[in-house]
Amino acid sequence: MTIGLLLALILLGPSAGAGVVAQDSSNVTVDSSRVPVDTAAATAAIPAIASPDTIPVATREAVVPPATDTTFMVDRVLAVVGNRPVLASQVEEEVFSRESQGAKLPTDPDGIRAVRLQIVSSIIDEELLVQQAQRDTAIKVTDEEIASGVEEQVRKVRGNFTSEVDYRAELQKAGFQTPEEYRRWLSDQQRRAAFQNRLVEKLRSDGKLKPVAPTEKEMRQFFDEQKATLGKRPATLSFRQVVISPKPSPEAKAHTKARADSIVLELRRGADFATAARRFSQDPGSKEQGGSLNWFRRGVMVPEFERVAFGLKPGVVSDPVESPFGFHIIQVERVQPAEVQARHILLLPEIDSAHVKSARSAAESVRRALEAGASFDSLQRIYHDASAEREADNVPITKLPENYAKVIGAADSGTVVPVFTLPAGGREQFVVLQVAGRRPEGEVQYEDVRDRIRDQLGQQLAIRRYIDRLRKATYVEIRS
Repeated sequence: MTIGLLLALILLGPSAGAGVVAQDSSNVTVDSSRVPVDTAAATAAIPAIASPDTIPVATREAVVPPATDTTFMVDRVLAVVGNRPVLASQVEEEVFSRESQGAKLPTDPDGIRAVRLQIVSSIIDEELLVQQAQRDTAIKVTDEEIASGVEEQVRKVRGNFTSEVDYRAELQKAGFQTPEEYRRWLSDQQRRAAFQNRLVEKLRSDGKLKPVAPTEKEMRQFFDEQKATLGKRPATLSFRQVVISPKPSPEAKAHTKARADSIVLELRRGADFATAARRFSQDPGSKEQGGSLNWFRRGVMVPEFERVAFGLKPGVVSDPVESPFGFHIIQVERVQPAEVQARHILLLPEIDSAHVKSARSAAESVRRALEAGASFDSLQRIYHDASAEREADNVPITKLPENYAKVIGAADSGTVVPVFTLPAGGREQFVVLQVAGRRPEGEVQYEDVRDRIRDQLGQQLAIRRYIDRLRKATYVEIRS
């Protein structure tokens, strides 16, 4: 396990909206586990577990330094949280995990002891979150989902080896005598991670984990500590766009709504939803999976869809829901405090060639108007499809979708590029795009990541405050 790392899911949640371009403002990941341990902001690190693609170090077979006044004996109880011990073997496991990832740890007795005490504190925080999650009857972690996650991780790790013999040999080096023992270890780590993540998600969803504003000094210190790890800022591009979608006729919409009503009726009479989705749905991304959308949180789907999905009880079939994409029939399968697992059937009103031609003509007209000096904002208000993103800031050029990269090329700031098309649910949208700016590759500056640091530290400080409350309410003993 990697105690002290912050899962991106906890810190930032899903990106808002399902737009055309994934906007990564800097392509720089701020590693919150590197906050200095002697500052208030630093101690806010959330314990979490991220299963690596390599075999972690187990400690049963590890070579541990002889016990002195600055080291701990393996399996010695170093702390108690509630009625659960924190063992020296857990601490050594984390020490070796850090070393295997290239961390430079102190070698002097005082430094070694300080690192181990910091790890003990992190394990205590983790255990407090796990125990609190297990007490919350609204938080569920099923054996099925853990088993699925474990098998996926095992497949990824096993894929790094050319033979079963090499795989088992590496497992034994890490302290696992058999693959089954490794699976059990992974299962425990993933279950604990799931409890922690879902507790934090639930607290955020319930409004009980509001970010705490960090000071400018804390943010600067955070940046200074991590600057050497950030690498180069990639070359980026900013743009704004008008996305124009062909519109169906009122008659076509009415016909599709009637079809959706008839499918809903059959489903409520007992027809299998997944089978119906494979037969009727026009969503190419979920049709063959029986309409499965898996788990999603608020802010991922369009508002019309989310309003219904987050209000449905499991098993209930919704009335047809109209969105910019068409008509959806929704069935929620499972519910967690901050997310739902659902299926849907999407029906698209027919759009004839005349409507497609009209949309393309409108896009060309918008492009000509922009080149003649018309207001971009005014044209965007009139023509833009509300389901698509309006602009993107500092997108790494290497991460532009192919449709965008091909047309934008080396266009300078202010250039309106030729109209191009995007696939959207089996149809085409027409895009009028203006390059707003370019930034060359360079060193990451504080201002490049300041907003991210503020958000990240704000979440950390909120969770630190929550963990402090748990410490006061729970029996915690740290033994010398």
